[in-house]
Amino acid sequence: YFLCGRRRGRTVVVIEDHSLPVVAIEIAVHNGAFTEPPEFNGLSHLYEHMFFKGNQAIPDQSTYLARQRELGMLWNGTTSTERVNYFFTLGSDRLCEGMTFMSNAIRTPLFDQGELEREREVVLGEYDRNEANPYYHLGQALDAELWWRYPSRKDALGDRTTISNATVGQMRLVQETYYIPNNSALFLAGDVTPEAGFALAETLFGDWTPGPDPFIANPPVDHPPIESSHAVLVEQDVQAAIAMIGWHGPSVSTDPTATFAADVFSFIIGQAAHRYQQNLVDSGIALGVDLSYYTQANTGPIRMSVAALPNQMENALGLLREELSRFADPDYFTDDQLETAKTLLAVSELYSRQQTTEWVHTVSFWWAVAGLDYYLDYVRNLQAVTREDIVSYIETYLLNQPYVLAMMVSPEVREALELTPEKVMTWF
Repeated sequence: YFLCGRRRGRTVVVIEDHSLPVVAIEIAVHNGAFTEPPEFNGLSHLYEHMFFKGNQAIPDQSTYLARQRELGMLWNGTTSTERVNYFFTLGSDRLCEGMTFMSNAIRTPLFDQGELEREREVVLGEYDRNEANPYYHLGQALDAELWWRYPSRKDALGDRTTISNATVGQMRLVQETYYIPNNSALFLAGDVTPEAGFALAETLFGDWTPGPDPFIANPPVDHPPIESSHAVLVEQDVQAAIAMIGWHGPSVSTDPTATFAADVFSFIIGQAAHRYQQNLVDSGIALGVDLSYYTQANTGPIRMSVAALPNQMENALGLLREELSRFADPDYFTDDQLETAKTLLAVSELYSRQQTTEWVHTVSFWWAVAGLDYYLDYVRNLQAVTREDIVSYIETYLLNQPYVLAMMVSPEVREALELTPEKVMTWF
């Protein structure tokens, strides 16, 4: 049972499921990297960490954590490009206490200077762990060129210097701008009725004061197109060569039909029986190949990747280019492959809804990125995707469109193969 209510600018969503005596309490906020100019890059992520600190009801982090243990909570938060969310899962007999806890945390953070200094180091440690992963550097190099004018708006982890110098004043500014009820949604999922959920929300959040629409004073940017296709090289201590090609894909806010087509097409060619996999991987030319699209309101990226032994990368990229040129051909996928993809995607989506206290995170993501109507109609719209929709998506966003090719190799391979960005471009 799924019910969404909106009153006085506040959105409350209740997903009723009495199969277990547990309930998840989640708040999602329209915040994240897409709100961050360079001087704020990483502050949404740091704010997420500061959420789990002292507030006017609970004076410090140790007391905060003790209260969570007392309530028997599982808890976490995440920051992405277009959503920040916080969630607690606990026994439904303690729903009122959990919602009181959430209300205090979201509305009255203290932002103690000492806690901020300690948490900056925690976030920087997360930054260090990402930098230790070679694939992080490949993704950063690609994104820097793909979102060339506004790269900070796609970087949810953030900038090291900005995080290191973050102030209490900046935390307050993020709170006052984005952490307001008309820019957030409260989700209750599990052993709760809509009537009880809405009543508790009114009691505990009803006097949370709305604020000005943050996106009037701080409108999201429009990412300008890639000016021309080009390559970048990334040197890391890796054994294989990995190439990642990126395009600007559809925005769900302006071309939702293409987003469904993108999901279906990526699924089709990701299957082991499809020629995309057989010609590249089963042939032994590539170690792995992929094509993905990430649904976003503010321009979703399309990424194609291939891994190969360094002496095979030229052949792998050549084959990849040949496959790309065939994407819109009438025989590139069969009607059976199309229908099977739609069926399996729908089954996978429905299967993901079995555990309500986990499914709520998916619901809050779609609320933030595309709106609940988009998500509630997702399976139906998947089933409506036609071959013509897929060809239109391919021709609009992939074929003969400018792209960025980022290749990661070891310094030794780059020297041995005399690799330059210009040489790599001749391979693709």
